[in-house]
Amino acid sequence: QVQLIESGGGLVQAGGSLRLSCAASGRTFSTYAMGWFRQAPGKEREFVATISRSGGRTSYGDSVKGRFTIARDNAKNTVYLQMNSLKPEDTAVYFCAARSTVYTDLIYYSDMEYWGKGTLVTVSS
Repeated sequence: QVQLIESGGGLVQAGGSLRLSCAASGRTFSTYAMGWFRQAPGKEREFVATISRSGGRTSYGDSVKGRFTIARDNAKNTVYLQMNSLKPEDTAVYFCAARSTVYTDLIYYSDMEYWGKGTLVTVSS
């Protein structure tokens, strides 16, 4: 089992940047594919980005492609989400998620096993 703790959320003006971090407990972080999801008020949870165990494969939701970058540091048990050119519609609670896998380059868009509690990102216009 893995515990996930997000940090780095806050209030930023449109056009600004934030970097979210997700720290994972345990010594098996490198066996998990990781993802970021978000949920805006009154909306369903939305896929944002995913990264494979090795970090060699990534994928992004259409609404963030070209603006957000997911990365991981297996030595630090941490996954990051660099968010640039933020828009008011990016306002949401951002969740980190994990799924164990034996495949080093498999990525997941859903069916994650473990979730963090989320960090709020608010983008003002």
